[in-house]
Amino acid sequence: MIELIKKEVQNPKDDILSGITVALALVPEAVAFAFVAGIDPLVGLYGAFMMGIVTAIFGGRPGMISGATGALAVVMVGMLKEAGEKFPDTDPLQFLFATLLIMGVIQILAGVLKLGKFVRLIPHPVMMGFVNGLAIVIGMSQIGMFKSGGDYLSGTPLVMMIVGVLLTMGIMYGLPKLTKKVPAGLIAILVVSGIVIFGQIETETVGSFVRSNGGDGIKGSLPVFAVPTIPISWEAFSFMFPYALILAGIGLIESLMTLQLIDELTETKGSGNRECMAQGGANIINGFFGGMGGCAMIGQSMINVNSGGKGRLSGIVAALGLLIFILFLSEYIEMIPIAALVGVMFMVVIGTFAWSSFRILSKIPLSDAIVIILVSSLTVIFDLAIAVMAGVVVSALVFSWENAKRIRARKSMQEDGSKLYEIYGPLFFGSIQAFNEKFDVTNDPKKVIVDFLESKVSDHSGIEALSNLVEKYEAAGKEVHLKHLSTDCKKILLKSSEKFKEVIITDVDDPRYFVLAED
Repeated sequence: MIELIKKEVQNPKDDILSGITVALALVPEAVAFAFVAGIDPLVGLYGAFMMGIVTAIFGGRPGMISGATGALAVVMVGMLKEAGEKFPDTDPLQFLFATLLIMGVIQILAGVLKLGKFVRLIPHPVMMGFVNGLAIVIGMSQIGMFKSGGDYLSGTPLVMMIVGVLLTMGIMYGLPKLTKKVPAGLIAILVVSGIVIFGQIETETVGSFVRSNGGDGIKGSLPVFAVPTIPISWEAFSFMFPYALILAGIGLIESLMTLQLIDELTETKGSGNRECMAQGGANIINGFFGGMGGCAMIGQSMINVNSGGKGRLSGIVAALGLLIFILFLSEYIEMIPIAALVGVMFMVVIGTFAWSSFRILSKIPLSDAIVIILVSSLTVIFDLAIAVMAGVVVSALVFSWENAKRIRARKSMQEDGSKLYEIYGPLFFGSIQAFNEKFDVTNDPKKVIVDFLESKVSDHSGIEALSNLVEKYEAAGKEVHLKHLSTDCKKILLKSSEKFKEVIITDVDDPRYFVLAED
């Protein structure tokens, strides 16, 4: 393990300082998401620690931070409520821990089956919509920090909160212009905290925030191993499995998209499949040690990268720092003003949002602009998983429609009286109708040749279209031949029907490219 960490470390000082900054920012986030899920703040803090340490050491993306997240908390609150109604004799929290075990297994299987690579299929407009929507969600989540006891701040406390936020943002904006040797976020938190503590200024702190929301503070002991105590029955499993599937899907989508974003920012490449397995392992550990589970956190990951933390050490320091806060430094961490942490997160929002999307909306295809707006909106209204899936589906439909219009056929009469159809463009489910319209079975001569040198048969629908075309010509008493089909294409056609033996021209041994591959 030590060798693994050494291999990934490029700048230990930056990683350590950045990790401390992230640890401080993790505290209110983990507590807030625990409240969203309706569970004890320590469960959220334990979850953030265990997710952070496991993914930092074994994950596929050095520098990426994982912990308790709002996207999962929203699902968890519904699950806990339903568990309390269906199984009144069992603590609903035990069902959460058991569900995390199933969730972790699903995520590990996704890594073993190498499903992480499918993140490459997410189009760039979806990525832009994802970061925009998530930036808005992160910003909106900070509004809740302006509450005390369930009510929004007003008067002097509100003014002091706003001043603290603006001061933090000002330091983070100006300090990098003077020096980049220390993380601006950490310095901003220390400066604002010093002013509040030594100036004895009355304002919301981490401690007052936790207590005003029903918590007893962030002090705790080490997580303890325990097997979730739930009824062993098909009813219990059938209740948990759909939630585990949803949580696993949301967690992997958010983690893999965050991984891709960090890849672009750092100009390095992470391993999606390895990250899937690390996320799964971390969630299983959470299930056995009483954490709320989680996934990658784009906000904290952005803080880390922008503060210079690009190695595994930064994530390890963040996780261990969080544990140290819980065990030994809780009274000092509780003195940190919420304004400082909110200011850091607002700067993350500004840095995360793809402001260039406003500039390019009028310059890109209308469909791409619609996808950016759609994904951004759905991320805010529903959740990340629905937004990304909707964006991918819309992009895929647009792609299919555009390619469906590209099928062409050049027609010419040959010296022997036969007619040649030279097909251009992909033949797949979307272009079948246009393909069929190219042929004039009734008026064509007795012999017809269809050349696929410049075409690509992409799916089973294309195979069926060829089969139906051959049947139409044979029913009309005419001879049809298919030319320039690859070996794989011929094999599949012959497997579907023996009649293709007489139809396919086999003396063409050197097509320019494969027309159809079995895979």
